[in-house]
Amino acid sequence: MTTPDSDGLLAEQLLRLTRRVHRIQKHHLERRGLGVTPAQSRLLRTLAHCDSPPRMADLAARLEVVPRAVTTLVDGLEASGKVRRVPDPANRRVIRIEVTDDGHKALQELRAARRSAAEEILAPLTNEQRAVLGGLLDTLVDGPPARVRGV
Repeated sequence: MTTPDSDGLLAEQLLRLTRRVHRIQKHHLERRGLGVTPAQSRLLRTLAHCDSPPRMADLAARLEVVPRAVTTLVDGLEASGKVRRVPDPANRRVIRIEVTDDGHKALQELRAARRSAAEEILAPLTNEQRAVLGGLLDTLVDGPPARVRGV
C-alpha cells in the first residue's frame, strides 16, 4: 500500500530522472555540435513522423504548445537549413513545414545522441530491470489496460 509520502517521493524521483535525462541528452547533443536545442530536436522528430508537411498550427497542436513557440523554433531550424517553409499546393496562402536533407542528417545524429544518452542512463540496469522499467513506464504513459466487461 502506498502512502501520500511515498507517492510524493515517487513523483520527486520521476521529476529528478526527467531533469537528468534532459541534461544528459543536451550534453550528447552539444558534443555532436548539431546546433540544435532540445525543443528544436523535438520539433524535428515530430516533423519526421508526419505523413506530409504540416502547417504551423498542426505542429503546435502536436507539440501541445502555442503557435508562437513553433514559429520561433521553425525560424531557428530554417536559419540553419534543417527545415523550410513551402506553400501548400492546394492553397498558396497556407504554409507548410518540411524537413530538408540537412534536417534528415540532423535527425540521424539526434537519434544517435538519444541512444547514447539512453545507454548512459540505463547502464546500471540489467536487461531484466530494463524490461520491467519499460513495462512500468508504458503503464504510466498509456494508463492501465482497459478492463473487459464482466471481469
